[in-house]
Amino acid sequence: MSVTVRDVMGRVAIAVQEDAGFADIAAAMERYRVGAVAVIDAERRPVGVVSEDDLLLRETGAPGGPGALLDPGRRRREHRKALGVTAAEIMSTPPVTVTPGTPVRVAARLMHEKRIKQLPVIDPVTGRIVGTVHQSDLLRIFNRPVEDIRADIAEVIGHQADPECLDVLIECGMVTIRGRVHRRSQISHLVEAVRAVEGVIGVTTEITFAKNDLVVPPLH
Repeated sequence: MSVTVRDVMGRVAIAVQEDAGFADIAAAMERYRVGAVAVIDAERRPVGVVSEDDLLLRETGAPGGPGALLDPGRRRREHRKALGVTAAEIMSTPPVTVTPGTPVRVAARLMHEKRIKQLPVIDPVTGRIVGTVHQSDLLRIFNRPVEDIRADIAEVIGHQADPECLDVLIECGMVTIRGRVHRRSQISHLVEAVRAVEGVIGVTTEITFAKNDLVVPPLH
């Protein structure tokens, strides 16, 4: 069974209104010990995000980094943020969001690609913020009870091979599968399916096969 953001998210929506001032934003970050807060409109829909980096532009008073010199558009945006006094003027847009039904793996990939450590969680119908998911929340999947992981793996194996012919060892998220399958091609499919189980960090196999269906017959 796939673990979703709903299973790990925090129910507190870490956000400020568009008219929130610099001090209010900094206070919210300090209160919740986070590096960014969502900015929401009057309907509680996220419209942007203010990060610590955005606030630092105000403190330093100048756009930073070599990238800004090479990108005039970025330089203008950072200059605007440096002069901003409200969340609406300082925030970065558009916000990257997820819904409660978003798979944890998708949320983790978004955080990695966007280099962010938290995401606003929105209601898929109304678009309103309903919570926040942090990197630390996503790491909970690796603390799933072993029996839950084993049950999911057993279900996967049942679709791929004869479970009576395979043994599964789980230790600290690492899965070892031993036994025998009918066709060699089943092994790669089995490993791929087990690796997709939430809480599985890696998979190794000690599997033999009765028929090598991956051998290409010689041409005559």
